[in-house]
Amino acid sequence: MAIETVDVNSIVDKAKFTPFHFRVVAWCLLIILFDGYDLAINGVVLPLLMDDWGLSAVQAGMLASTALAGMMFGAMIFGSLADKIGRKKVIMICIVLFSGLTFAGGFASNPTEFAILRFLAGLGIGGVMPNLVALTSEYAPQRMRSTLVTTMFSGYAVGGVMAALLGSWFTPNFGWQIMFFIAGIPLLLLPIIWKFLPESLTFIVKQGRQDQARQIVRRLAPDVSIQENTLFELSKIDVPESANVASLFRRGRTKNTLLFWLAFFSCLLTMYALSSWLPKLMMTAGYSMDNSLMFMLAMNVGAVVGIVGGGILADRYHLKPVLMFLGIMGAIVMSLMGLQSNQFILYILVFLAGAASIGSQMLLYSYVAQFYPLAIRSTGIGWSSAIGRMGAIVGPILIGALLGMHLPAYFNFIVVGLPVLITAIAVALIMHDDESETITSIKPVAVKA
Repeated sequence: MAIETVDVNSIVDKAKFTPFHFRVVAWCLLIILFDGYDLAINGVVLPLLMDDWGLSAVQAGMLASTALAGMMFGAMIFGSLADKIGRKKVIMICIVLFSGLTFAGGFASNPTEFAILRFLAGLGIGGVMPNLVALTSEYAPQRMRSTLVTTMFSGYAVGGVMAALLGSWFTPNFGWQIMFFIAGIPLLLLPIIWKFLPESLTFIVKQGRQDQARQIVRRLAPDVSIQENTLFELSKIDVPESANVASLFRRGRTKNTLLFWLAFFSCLLTMYALSSWLPKLMMTAGYSMDNSLMFMLAMNVGAVVGIVGGGILADRYHLKPVLMFLGIMGAIVMSLMGLQSNQFILYILVFLAGAASIGSQMLLYSYVAQFYPLAIRSTGIGWSSAIGRMGAIVGPILIGALLGMHLPAYFNFIVVGLPVLITAIAVALIMHDDESETITSIKPVAVKA
């Protein structure tokens, strides 16, 4: 019997959306929901920790940045590791880290213990993101890849909504600790996630596990005839490369890699400055704690709209113009937040700020996932994310320092909004040419997963 060789990437690209695709997106969305929750609780508990432990704004900002520092190292370590041992194993390791150690943070009795636990939890929070993006991207049909990746990433913003709601409901009676205890729920789901979350199909083919690959292909593309003698291979465009940072600067990628890093740095600076300090910024502007948490809720609802809507627009028009628009809009609305005193209009501005800052960040993940070829995809996403975490670390400390200087509210918001304008400029300068393994047309044609 003749052996039939099939390009597995072509099957994935051309597949119709099936229940299998839905399950992949749903499981990744669930994981990133708790990942987003674990980080968003910083903004909920910081004002409470400042009161409990007598922290200054600068000290609280540094405390918030400990998890972000962990995320930087987690993205670097686990992004590259997944290209070697597989996405599924790394995702499971990261869940144990971010869920277990965030849960343990509820028992911290002083800032030092809290900082250590948040740093260690941050390793998992930062490590799981690039792998969830890569896994979703590698299973998504080409025509709806940006939509599915950003839909999955909307779970991150939903986690922020959940943190704001639970914070307003539970912290008055149970203290800030309850927010950390809730974060332990994913540990109970580990056996179920291990059973139902698939490994990357391209990784399976690279490992030569053809029987397992045939089973998965039959589920994701049931209309394709797969026989027992069918052998899968990866697209020839996926030239073998070493999964290390040096590969990000080869084959004409240097300029675009640096621009992606700048875009991630500036966007994450704004995103985490807002996520960590929005309630406190609003309290400084004269609003109560309850009202301030509702502003955080509005920001994360806006983020969901920005992520999902941005993904749909990106599949239609391309990621680049959508990201440029969001960056410019974000800089404008955040500058206006410091000048506007009408509460209804302020809610709208905060909503748009969430759509712009968090929406831009999630679209950047999708953009990077489509830019780098399979062999270095997790490495590319992981290092972009890691560089971005440096901005994330700077953001809360910078805003803490500004609050400590008691400057006018409008100045604080202008500083928060400026970096997303830099993001828009960096994205505008990213160029695609015919010689690189990148997106070459006006539509988001992704490097085959």
